[in-house]
Amino acid sequence: MLPLRYYSVIPNNEVTEITKKRNYMADIKEPIKIRRKSLKNGNISLYLDIYRNGKREYEFLKLYLIPEKNREDKERNRQTLQLANSIKAQKIVEMQNGEYGFKSQFAEDTLFYEYYRSMCQSRLGKESRGNWGNWFSCLHHLLKYDKRENLTFSDITPEWVQGFKDYLENEAVAWGHDFRKRIKDKPLARNSKVSYFAKLLACLNKAYDDRIIAFNPARGIYNFKAEEGTRMYLTIEELHKMIDTPCEYPQIKAAFLFSCLTGLRRSDILRLTWSDVQEQSGFTRIIFKQKKTSGQEYLDISPQAALLMGERGKPKEYIFTDIHSPSCTNKTIQEWVLRAGIDKKITFHCGRHTFAVMMLDLGTDIYTVSKLLGHRELNTTQIYAKVLDKNKQKAVANIPEFFKKKEDED
Repeated sequence: MLPLRYYSVIPNNEVTEITKKRNYMADIKEPIKIRRKSLKNGNISLYLDIYRNGKREYEFLKLYLIPEKNREDKERNRQTLQLANSIKAQKIVEMQNGEYGFKSQFAEDTLFYEYYRSMCQSRLGKESRGNWGNWFSCLHHLLKYDKRENLTFSDITPEWVQGFKDYLENEAVAWGHDFRKRIKDKPLARNSKVSYFAKLLACLNKAYDDRIIAFNPARGIYNFKAEEGTRMYLTIEELHKMIDTPCEYPQIKAAFLFSCLTGLRRSDILRLTWSDVQEQSGFTRIIFKQKKTSGQEYLDISPQAALLMGERGKPKEYIFTDIHSPSCTNKTIQEWVLRAGIDKKITFHCGRHTFAVMMLDLGTDIYTVSKLLGHRELNTTQIYAKVLDKNKQKAVANIPEFFKKKEDED
C-alpha cells in the first residue's frame, strides 16, 4: 500500500485504479475466500466466495458458527473454522490442478481400500500385534462408514474425513465385527477412537507422500484427545511381598520380576538370548533391539536382575522360556498378586510401570529414567512424573500437625 503523502499528489481517478489493481492482485493470490452469512437463529453460515475465469460463484459449506457462551463453544467454532479453511485450501489446489494441468502427476483414482489393506499387510511382523490389530479394526469401521469398495482417493474430501471422525464419536460401537447378540451396544472407548482415527491420518499422510493425492484432506482436522489412563504399579514394599510369595509358574515369576527390575517389555524379554548378554566394567549389559520402536538399546542391569536370568546357557538359547500367551500369563500374575495380599489389578506390563516409578522414588532424574526405558521422547516419560512427584510429597510433608494422635493424648 502506498504512503498517504503519495496519494496526495495522485488524482482521485488514478487512486481508484490503484485500489482496483490491488484488489485484483489479491484475488489472483487467493481466488477463494471464506465468507459469513448471519442467520435468524443467531448462527453464522460459512460459504466459499469463488472467483474463477472472471466469474463469481458461491458454495455453501453447511458449516455453522454458534454464539460463544463458554469455552466449549469457542473450541467448537475453532474446529469449524479449521475445517472450512481445509476445504478452501483443497478447492484452491483443485482449481490450480484444473487450470494448469497438474492432475496427471497424481493417482487420485487409486482405490482407497486396496491401498489401505496393502498398508496393513506391510506392517505384519514389524510392530506389536495389538497395534497391527488396530489397523484392521479401523478398516472394519471405515467399511461401516462407507461401504463402497470402489472408493477412490478423489472421493476422500475434508468433509469425508470429518464425517468419519463424527461416526467414531457418535455411532461406532465396540466389537462391531462380532455378530453375536448383545444386550446393549458398547460405545467405543476414547483411546480406541484416537487409535482408529490416527490410522486413517497415517494412511492419508502416506498417500500424500506417495503422490497419490495432491492435497491431504485431513489437513486441519485434528485427532481426538487421548484419555489419560491409570498407570498401575507395585510399590517397593509390595514388590518384596511378591518376591516372598510363591507363583504357580516359576518362569513367569522370574520374567515378571525381571521386568520390574529392568523396565523391559514382555515382547523384548521373550526375545532375549544369551548372545544379547555381555559383561562390561563390572556390569551385566543387555544389547538388544526394541521390538516396538526398532531402536538399538544398551541396558546395564542390576546384579539382582542378573540373578533372575539363571545360569548362562548357549548363545542362541532363550533366557526366559515357558511363558505362554499374554492372557494366560496375566491370569497367573493376578492370582499370584492376590496370593501376596495385594488388592491391585496387575498385568505383565505393570512391571515396566513398577520399574519407572521405583526409579523416580529412589531419586533418579527423569532424563535418566527416560533413557533406561528406551523412550524416544521425554514427554512419554513425563507420565510417570505425574504418578510420583517428589516435590508434591515434600510440600504435603511440610503441612504442620493440627491433630494429636490418640496415644499422644493418653
